[in-house]
Amino acid sequence: MRCKEKEIRWCIKMVIGIPKEIKKGEFRIAATPAGVKTLCEAAHRVFVEKEAGEGSSFFDEEFKKAGAEIIEDKKKLFDEAELILKVKEPLPEEYELFHEGQILFTFLHLAADRNLTQALLKAKIVGIAYETVETDDGKLPLLIPMSEVAGRLAIQEGAKCLERSEGGEGILLSGVPGVAPAKVVILGGGVVGTNAAKMAAGLGARVVILDKNLDRLRYLDDVMEANVTTMKSNEYNIREAIKDADLVVGAVLVPGGKAPHLISRKMLRTMKPGSAIVDVAIDQGGCVETSRPTSFSETTYEVEGIIHYCVTNMPGCVPRTSTYALTNATLPYVLELANHGYPQVLRKDKALARGLNVADGKVTCREVAKTHNLLFYCTQGILD
Repeated sequence: MRCKEKEIRWCIKMVIGIPKEIKKGEFRIAATPAGVKTLCEAAHRVFVEKEAGEGSSFFDEEFKKAGAEIIEDKKKLFDEAELILKVKEPLPEEYELFHEGQILFTFLHLAADRNLTQALLKAKIVGIAYETVETDDGKLPLLIPMSEVAGRLAIQEGAKCLERSEGGEGILLSGVPGVAPAKVVILGGGVVGTNAAKMAAGLGARVVILDKNLDRLRYLDDVMEANVTTMKSNEYNIREAIKDADLVVGAVLVPGGKAPHLISRKMLRTMKPGSAIVDVAIDQGGCVETSRPTSFSETTYEVEGIIHYCVTNMPGCVPRTSTYALTNATLPYVLELANHGYPQVLRKDKALARGLNVADGKVTCREVAKTHNLLFYCTQGILD
């Protein structure tokens, strides 16, 4: 909604809707009360679904004080909002709530979900994915904070998986005097892998990081503790590294694309019974052939004697920390979208433009189009 220049400061620019997350075990919310206050002070109207923040210990009264309107009817929120802010990808029961031209800003992971991709294309919404917003230097500013959380949680949850009561081999990551520490193998030296390595090394485990990028391995070799070693990632090295591993962390990322299977079922059979895998890449399909999504109500399962932890929304178990971290990263982009509208912002902001996955019924992310064998449309062509 636009108005005359002299009246702009008193005019509502955009209606922003923040619904309650409905994914099982998801307690995050897309903005903190402080973030909502910033949006309201910029003359935007913010709808927050009733009790949407309670899982993160943010309550309706805090959002009301920040200037938001608390909405009980989810359909009303979706009907009136021009911009929907979420944390996780929409679920089937939300597909029909979207309307043509509406902007959806959230984690989408479309390469792992053809049905969701088709639903968003049918709705002709503007879908901007946090995980594919990418700066010119290759950084993923909106994925980084959740990757930091997930990497650290991977070791915390992996250590739990190794306990005998959880089906593990009954080993303590750190060891004790006179008893050797556990071996942790990390596939991928990006943000998730680096944070996992820091946590594991800090506990005293023997850590091996594998990555394809030699420059990245050189950097990690310089900054990590002496109990962290690096290896070039290839099938042979992965096979050898996991044979005596106690914990394997899958930290592989193909921005916007499906994760490659680096560990096959056959390779799994060479691992020690009772060892564990935490596949953080499960959001993008997982980097282990035997991985399948799990939830916080049933976090693990066993295949070939190996415990698999494949929760698709790991940061959701520490929602308050995660919501603060996510809002810190997303709020500047949300403000730009709300203040100026998506076409203008995407024309000048290349990082945000790379986050555009679908628009006007077309796929604008090359990796998503490739994965689902759909036509790819250049973002610039959509904006012109």
